[in-house]
Amino acid sequence: MAHYKDTEKGQGLFLTVNLSEQIVPGTFEYTLDNLIGEKLDLSIFDRKYNNDETGAAAIEPGILLKIILYCYSMGIISSRKIAKMCETNMVVKALAEDTEPHYTTISNFVSGMGGEIEKVFSEVLLVCSGMGLIHGKMFAIDGCRLPSNASKEWSGTKKELREKYERIKKVSRELIRKHRENDRLGEKEKTADREKVKQLEHKAQRILEFLQTHEERKGAGGETIKSNVTDNESGKIQGPHGVIQGYNGIAVADGKNQVIVAANAYGSVAEGQFFPEMLEKTEQSMRTIKGKKHPLSGTTILADTAYFSENNLQEAKDKEMEAIIPDAQYRNRDEQIKDSWGRSGKEKFDARHFTYVPQGNYYLCPNGKVLAFRARVKLNRNEGNKYEGKVSDCGKCPYAGQCIRSKKKTYRTLYIPILKYAENLAQRMREKIDKPKYRKIYSRRMQIIEPVFADITYCKGITRFTLRGQGKVNIQWLLYCVVHNIGKCNTAERRKRGAA
Repeated sequence: MAHYKDTEKGQGLFLTVNLSEQIVPGTFEYTLDNLIGEKLDLSIFDRKYNNDETGAAAIEPGILLKIILYCYSMGIISSRKIAKMCETNMVVKALAEDTEPHYTTISNFVSGMGGEIEKVFSEVLLVCSGMGLIHGKMFAIDGCRLPSNASKEWSGTKKELREKYERIKKVSRELIRKHRENDRLGEKEKTADREKVKQLEHKAQRILEFLQTHEERKGAGGETIKSNVTDNESGKIQGPHGVIQGYNGIAVADGKNQVIVAANAYGSVAEGQFFPEMLEKTEQSMRTIKGKKHPLSGTTILADTAYFSENNLQEAKDKEMEAIIPDAQYRNRDEQIKDSWGRSGKEKFDARHFTYVPQGNYYLCPNGKVLAFRARVKLNRNEGNKYEGKVSDCGKCPYAGQCIRSKKKTYRTLYIPILKYAENLAQRMREKIDKPKYRKIYSRRMQIIEPVFADITYCKGITRFTLRGQGKVNIQWLLYCVVHNIGKCNTAERRKRGAA
């Protein structure tokens, strides 16, 4: 017969716990505690407090910042769960210096940071620079698409939301009619049905109020896009696992150690339109770090095809940067990629293969047929001229497989953007990216920026935003980026400790 040890649940214990000993050198929490306690200037938070003569004493901003960043580093982003960690986790308790802030205190602190988080982000960057983690010669930009605290159910154009409102009201009216019929027959009404009517009426009222108080949302090209009743600044975005209602967290990372030097969150999948703004933020950060008036001069910026546009290339040139941003068709022109994908080795025809005839304002195709001018049209955010071939010319053309892009079309259409600038940088970029030298440089993009998002989402376990509104979501995105950068400081300290 089995014999087990005796246990005593009610046994009292007297344990000696020194909170400072819970923060072990070499750990993330040690770097975090030292950085916030010794190296960052948090005086900017003092302006938010006016309790020096009256009111209760407040918890120090540095303490709140430490426990929030540490919990974020473990993928805990709920204010309630962070507050619980202050009671149950010994490391968090040590970082909190035995304070137990209420979850509303944590929530209000995060959502109310605003300009303060940008100051903290800059201060951490200065620490990273002081440790030699930032080279400032090559950068990569990309976006990380995360769900927000909003539901796709509440998305739609104004027309779609109005139709949804009518459907809800129709169902509600039918339930009320049944209730009245049951009352007439003397049957007892179900409580669940009454609650369902209340829920439907509440939903309908929310949609109606939204329709009355909000304008139709417009995309980057002026097209109508779907609004969201819960968080109208979020957007329907194609994520890695399908369409999400969320935000696109864009980051610019330095090429040496993947330290994030600029970051911002946007409720749009069209990343390219934010390239100029992100360059400005990068320039501000590097000016703070380097102390130079033009810190981006002579540097290189890498971006994927979503950022390819004449405007973006011109923006980089204005800052004296070399931008390596391939066009959407560059893979089709790469023989190695075509071979590995089992594609035809025949080259696809683009605008370079067509000859313009200014006397008649038309183009000649590789087979010598005419593509006539049809109209001036909008091309995303730019204008362009549209030229079309004839069905009779294209139908039996020996080059049709290389020329006509869509299986549904039987003739070739050519769109020629109207240039706003004296030089065509987009065309020059197409020619550059086909050269082995620039393809090799561009291959570094994934090495620089993708590990950043892998660290935040996979390693740290941060997979969504919990706040609503672009301003508050941007605070949270910057906090995620600060956690990543502090992790880089911790890695550098451990390497230094190991080398010593």
